[in-house]
Amino acid sequence: MLRRIQTPRPRPWAPTLGRSLRLFADFRHEQDDPRRFYTALAADSVGQLGVYADLDGATVLDVGGGPGYFRDTFTAAGAAYVALDADVGELSGQGEIAPGTVIGDGMRLPFADDSVDVCYSSNVLEHVPDRARMAEEMLRVTRPGGIVFLSYTLWWGPWGGHETSPWHLLGGRYARRRYLRTQGREPKNRFGESMYAVTAAEMLRWSGRQQRAQVLLRAARYHPRWARWIVRVPLVGEVLSWNLLLVLRKR
Repeated sequence: MLRRIQTPRPRPWAPTLGRSLRLFADFRHEQDDPRRFYTALAADSVGQLGVYADLDGATVLDVGGGPGYFRDTFTAAGAAYVALDADVGELSGQGEIAPGTVIGDGMRLPFADDSVDVCYSSNVLEHVPDRARMAEEMLRVTRPGGIVFLSYTLWWGPWGGHETSPWHLLGGRYARRRYLRTQGREPKNRFGESMYAVTAAEMLRWSGRQQRAQVLLRAARYHPRWARWIVRVPLVGEVLSWNLLLVLRKR
């Protein structure tokens, strides 16, 4: 008699300590093996978004989608995935610009009102000079009942200066000059041009005063559930949260 071999079901997404440790372990390779880190982050994002929205058949706009590490994971979940980026070099990071990719500005999204089911952005807002405007644009293009998933790296955290860290803690301009002096070239993320000192307080205030969406979550993105309170502690949250996540459902 043949035995039926059961394929194990994937574990449901949960903000556990183990999940946090795995993400931080992968993050250590963000510079030398970006595919490893961003593939893991894409899988985590799909799992977390699944708590708030059914991705199967959903139209997902990834604002700042970069070279496309997230495309396969979102598509495998059944989503119609569209990526937008202002940097052609980023978009072609894997050798070519994938179909369904749009070149555009996150502060002026080239999409109609109420046109996507999920508007997603990961680690992009710290590169935008007008953060509230980009967040408002993400709400604008999301249909009523749809989800906005917005996360970004906090300036006062250990990775706030990206490749210039930890010297950014002494000032963004100083860190940029030091990088140029020690590396012989400008950093990819240039303070005041393509990277800004964005705090948790700034976007927490925005989420509290906006009227177009219900705030479902304000949390330190990579932390376990029991550490969500950290982001609400002034000063301490700016340093220890690392990355702020806002999840909103448009009214």
